[in-house]
Amino acid sequence: MLQQIGLVASQVGTLFLMMGVGFLLAKLGRITREGLSQMTGLLLSVVIPCLLVDSLQTERTPALLAAMGSAALVSALLYAAYCVLVIPLFPRQNPDTRAPLRFGVLYGNVGFMGLPLIAAVLGEDGMVYATVIFVMFNLYNWSHGVVFMGGRENFSLRRTLLNPGIIATVLGLVFFFAGFTLPSMVGDAVSFLGSMNTPLAMVVIGAQMAWADLKATFRDGRLYAAAACKLIALPVFTALVLLPFRLDPLLYSSLVILAATPTGGTASMFAQQFGRDAVCGAQVITITTLLSIFTLPCCAVMARLLGGA
Repeated sequence: MLQQIGLVASQVGTLFLMMGVGFLLAKLGRITREGLSQMTGLLLSVVIPCLLVDSLQTERTPALLAAMGSAALVSALLYAAYCVLVIPLFPRQNPDTRAPLRFGVLYGNVGFMGLPLIAAVLGEDGMVYATVIFVMFNLYNWSHGVVFMGGRENFSLRRTLLNPGIIATVLGLVFFFAGFTLPSMVGDAVSFLGSMNTPLAMVVIGAQMAWADLKATFRDGRLYAAAACKLIALPVFTALVLLPFRLDPLLYSSLVILAATPTGGTASMFAQQFGRDAVCGAQVITITTLLSIFTLPCCAVMARLLGGA
């Protein structure tokens, strides 16, 4: 068990070293806020969509189709449960602060941090499940998440269906079900762009942390409560509620590990967009990301031991 913890901790540590590069570059002024915005746009608009398309460039088999169907169903039900579980949290906070706190517990850093971690810990087979889970995450994040943070008046079906992540997923699924393989030149370009996800995402997160008020963050009890819910309660709930169903070990491990990821960047981006407490959103991201270096290895090992991966 100690060997497994060491292996996962090493993978997580590698991610944090790359985050350290972004942190240092931002502190030295080599990455500006404008540059960070552009890097984030590159990730959301190009790199992650390419990663999604590339991960679905695989041979279609009955077993794989069944596995993907199971992953879609289970992850959709799980996110529905998560949406209900966060409703009672932080009742005494004002609405503008309560929204990013609850959002931060609900929506993790599945794309930037979860997918690289799944690839490192579970390999390519785990990435098949992770991609399907990421589809469900995007559907909830861009529909329920928008309503949750901005109110029903800000929900847009067009925004939900026409964001780059959904478009890339639909395109990848069309190629997958049609048995279409991209020409080698195009496929290689898509694969190379998708492989930028891990280092570029970690640099972006590190740069975001460089501008956070760490002293204020670590003095705020609300943020510790949100971090405990996100990094401990949510993955433990996921592990226990799924255990009786005896899912495929890779699917089980993927769901638990992704549930344990720190708060995603949309917590601050949506808060800024919809006039909520964007500082609180950024603080939740910062504290959960920092503390996840201790919790993620434990959750990953728990997932592998209970799931048998």
